[in-house]
Amino acid sequence: MEQTRQAHVYGVRPSRTFEQAAAKFVLENQHKRSIDDDAYRLKGLMPLIGHVPLDKLHMGTMQPWVESKQRERRAVGTINHGLQLVRRILNVASSEWIDEQGLTWLHAPAKIKLLANNSKRQPYPLNWDEQARLFRELPDHLADMSLFAVNTGCRDAEICGLQWAWEVKVPELDTSVFIVPGSDVKNGDERLVVLNRVAKSVVEARRGQHTTHVFTYNGEPTLRILNSAWKKARVRAGLSTVRVHDLKHTFGRRLRAAGVSFEDRQDLLGHRSGRITTHYSAAELSRLIEAAESVVDRDGRRPELVVLKGALSGASRKTPASADGARGTVRLSR
Repeated sequence: MEQTRQAHVYGVRPSRTFEQAAAKFVLENQHKRSIDDDAYRLKGLMPLIGHVPLDKLHMGTMQPWVESKQRERRAVGTINHGLQLVRRILNVASSEWIDEQGLTWLHAPAKIKLLANNSKRQPYPLNWDEQARLFRELPDHLADMSLFAVNTGCRDAEICGLQWAWEVKVPELDTSVFIVPGSDVKNGDERLVVLNRVAKSVVEARRGQHTTHVFTYNGEPTLRILNSAWKKARVRAGLSTVRVHDLKHTFGRRLRAAGVSFEDRQDLLGHRSGRITTHYSAAELSRLIEAAESVVDRDGRRPELVVLKGALSGASRKTPASADGARGTVRLSR
């Protein structure tokens, strides 16, 4: 009551703890796809800084938490995720959260600096020989998913969650694409997945195996590519540091090496670009398919990996239909 009187009469901000701010942040961000991760990180922060008033929270008060995580040998990136979350809460408390007295929760946020991450791992695009070595060691269902990844640039979660309901036929080009809803994409935007002939053959080989999902194992949707089988396979292949996300980097590197434009690479990799991914002309789609085809052949020959897995058996090897003279817009909708 005294704090309310001080705020009403003198404009003095009530003292609020980080725990109160964290609770408000979680309640207001239930729509975020990462809210469960945020709540988990905040739970770990509460014992050390939950009781600290917002205006007393700075790098000094954060230091005991940082040091505790360092003693646990947590990665720098993991620690920085927590620091970023604290920084975000302080920023919204000082700029967006206004109480009934018209006062923000915090006058000004303290500067929360992230730790230097000199050990940040660089992407590792695979060359053709490394790809063949790794895929030879993988179980068939993981090899199919990995082959799809290096030919579409999809992320692990996008591939594991890929559903038949998201497939869209494009009769103008005698093919189909997938539109992954924004709720299943990291950046929240709908994701256009263009299929070159290898990716298309992988899809066709799995058609009819499951009612809802494209990629399954023992009749159930696959939860992740990076499992124990993947980890053992990469060790046997002599590629113990390769991650599933490196398959996406492999696709991007090959697109760039093939001379594909930056804009087309953005569309094929699903990067946020401001362009609407559900409205393309036939000519634009044809160009994207042609660009995706450029990562299939090496020196004018089919890569030995495709021969090894037989992924092209029965698949059409026609070049995408020319869009010369194509008019109008192809509406892609599920």
